[in-house]
Amino acid sequence: MMSIDTARGVLGDATVAELEAGLRGTVVRPDDTAYDEARAVWNGAHDKHPALIVRCAGTADVVRAVEFARSQDLRVAVRGGAHSIAGFSTVDDGIVIDLSPMKGALVDPRRRRAVAQGGLTWGEFDQETQAFGLAVTGGLVSSTGIAGFTLGGGVGWLLRRHGLASDNLTAAEVVTADGRVVRADEQEHPELFWALRGGGGNFGVVTSFEYELHPVGPQILGGLIVYPQAQARQVITGWRELIADMPDELTTLINLTTAPPLPFLPPEVHGTRVLVLVGMYAGDPAAGEPVVGPLRRLGTPIADLMGPMPYTGMQSMLDPLWTAGAHNYFTSAFIEPSDASVDALLRHHLATPTPSSELHLHQLGGAYARVPADATAFSQREPGVLCNVIARSPDATDFDAHVAWARDTRRDIAHHGHGAMYVNFTGDAAEDRVRASYPDAVHERLVRVKDAYDPTNMFRLNQNIRPSAAA
Repeated sequence: MMSIDTARGVLGDATVAELEAGLRGTVVRPDDTAYDEARAVWNGAHDKHPALIVRCAGTADVVRAVEFARSQDLRVAVRGGAHSIAGFSTVDDGIVIDLSPMKGALVDPRRRRAVAQGGLTWGEFDQETQAFGLAVTGGLVSSTGIAGFTLGGGVGWLLRRHGLASDNLTAAEVVTADGRVVRADEQEHPELFWALRGGGGNFGVVTSFEYELHPVGPQILGGLIVYPQAQARQVITGWRELIADMPDELTTLINLTTAPPLPFLPPEVHGTRVLVLVGMYAGDPAAGEPVVGPLRRLGTPIADLMGPMPYTGMQSMLDPLWTAGAHNYFTSAFIEPSDASVDALLRHHLATPTPSSELHLHQLGGAYARVPADATAFSQREPGVLCNVIARSPDATDFDAHVAWARDTRRDIAHHGHGAMYVNFTGDAAEDRVRASYPDAVHERLVRVKDAYDPTNMFRLNQNIRPSAAA
């Protein structure tokens, strides 16, 4: 064992040993054989070397880690599912407070509530809730952690039926920057509770989440329909007409992508640009058949894989295409699917730099749009479309150029909306990007909450809301 150099100084063996002695969990040091595995995150674009990784077994460990970080003046990264696009799940020379061992979940089917620890992924959470035929809006990839996803809003297949994940948050246990453990809900710490629903990880370490659950599954109607790129304009404009009065049970997404070499696609299509229409009807599959029928007639499909399936199958359907280790950069804009924006989207689709770089158009509306704009920190409640621009490649080769394509695309389409971004789909930490995610009054309110719970900006590795003292 050896002393550990950090950006702030040296951590001696005795200091680290004292930390570890007070934990139920473990400390991973740079000279440990498990270090490289423990420091890895989902997004391969971020290769950082923490001074320490504290793998927490419970809330007390989180308190101890926060107190240690404060006493040693260490930069703090908080990790749940490690999917942070911007790389906030790790840090050079600082401390990673790793919640991934904290996977407890308690489901109360009578009250339709679940209490889940912050280390759970959506696949793990769904496994617990689907035992009772219940669910809440979760991630589109099942390895996504519940924590960051919920704190940033939470866009998923139940968005139009039941709102964002954060709309269904009823309480949270939070370790604050001064080491307190507080419960935030409508009665206790209500301003903190408001801020946690869309304000990101700015205000503390959320060690557990309490959700309202809804009857969903176990069978739903869902899947995908693949159209050739030559029909993309026809399909998007037809889809635009359909979503104007689509029932809340149906949530859809358009993916402008490149056809992978999957067995259900003809070989001659592999490697060509295509449009994939993905959707889920969150009700009786038989009742959903006439509703999804028009989606099948928007053009001449190359493949139609829309049909009854388990809800957990829908939640994990995209997993094989989104494995860990690739380089990823996301950026986003809330837009209206006007003719001009469709022109821009199709133009940039033809210029995608890699086969796995994509443009996603997420349908909004329904329950999502009926939440009052001031009810939560997530305040972009207009119906319309959320466009996620994704640059993705297997390694670092030419990745800067891929990121430039994504940024150019975002600039080109953003003026077709109100300019706002979605924090969970934002690969930049720049202050102007964060400001673009919140209206002025919401941002000012978030600053007041930050001042109250993290005035020194300990938790700044996020889409950061800077406290007044740091402004």
